[in-house]
Amino acid sequence: MTDQPGVVVTGVSGRMGQMLVRELGRSDRLRLSGALERPGHAWVGRDLGEAMGGAPLGVTVSDDPLDTFARAQAVLDFTAPEATVEFADLAAQARCVHVIGTTGLQPAHLDRIRAAAHHAVIVRAGNMSLGVNLLTRITRQVAAALDADWDIEIVEMHHNRKVDAPSGTALMLGEAAAAGRGVDLADASDRGRDGLTGARRRGDIGFAALRGGDVVGEHEVIFATEGERIVLKHIASDRALFARGALRAALWGQDRAPGEYDMLDVLGLND
Repeated sequence: MTDQPGVVVTGVSGRMGQMLVRELGRSDRLRLSGALERPGHAWVGRDLGEAMGGAPLGVTVSDDPLDTFARAQAVLDFTAPEATVEFADLAAQARCVHVIGTTGLQPAHLDRIRAAAHHAVIVRAGNMSLGVNLLTRITRQVAAALDADWDIEIVEMHHNRKVDAPSGTALMLGEAAAAGRGVDLADASDRGRDGLTGARRRGDIGFAALRGGDVVGEHEVIFATEGERIVLKHIASDRALFARGALRAALWGQDRAPGEYDMLDVLGLND
């Protein structure tokens, strides 16, 4: 027996899923208790370690989230929006801490997640790294200090297999800039420019998404006005930093009151 919280990894065959498994294997505070894949996936029913090409881990890959969650204290979820909202409902039933790194979530998905957070702890962040969350905090502070004569542009680059744009991190930075300005990002967001677009609208927060190669993640927040620019930048070169952040969030969430939290809460950076 062990008093270490048991953790389920969803979408375990993916790059992030396997990274989470490896980081859990190194942890002395959390243990891997379950692994999930979609019904019909070739890994279902196999020992996870063998499916990953290594030694047996004693954990069988399942396609039954409710049963798997019932034997765990936390769920690490970097899957897809439709899967994530289903997992949120089931994790709430099991009273598991649900750590969500899924990006591309739309308002309807966020409503479902918010409802689930009435019953369990949910930690949701577009990026789990310390550096990016510090950048988010700084972005809000800089935006609050500058007026709308300073144009804000957010530029992000990721690998060529990323399916959503702007990235969840870019949107997180945009939300921080909008909060600093006291505006709603939905009213101030400029996400596409092509052809004769006209002059840039004062006060807009612009986004540009670049895709190529194996880039883990690069984000810049540019504040530009007449005669000067301020550029804030973060570069991630190792995907493991996101996994380590997710494990930190899973541990932090134990014995917390139900609610929706983010990595600023986990890192003690919120006001």
